[in-house]
Amino acid sequence: MNKIDVACIIDDDPIFVFGAKRMMELSDFCNSFMVFKNGQEALNSLKPIMIAGENVPDIILLDINMPIMDGWQFLEELVKIESHKLLTIYIVSSSIDPADINRAKHYKTISNYIIKPISTDTLKEILQIELAK
Repeated sequence: MNKIDVACIIDDDPIFVFGAKRMMELSDFCNSFMVFKNGQEALNSLKPIMIAGENVPDIILLDINMPIMDGWQFLEELVKIESHKLLTIYIVSSSIDPADINRAKHYKTISNYIIKPISTDTLKEILQIELAK
């Protein structure tokens, strides 16, 4: 099975990040990772590579509840950036609030809303969807 080249995790929870990376390794999900602790850190790093079209992540797993810049604020800024590549974003959150789930539907770049914890089965489903595109 093929795999994604670059996966990006934007989440402030080091336990989730460790677990997600480990599950990605076990699922043979991607070749490499980018990890950011909040939306601002991610935006500062992703914006220049998006504009240049270099090493843009194939998929972003985005938490919505983070300090400094949350996932919603990150999305608002991200959609303003001209990119050579269409970004695929999956919200991965512990929030089961219907308002959050509905809000995610208003962004074209969001493929799905996943409730934490993420599983290897979920990662395999994402991989199948993304490789079929």
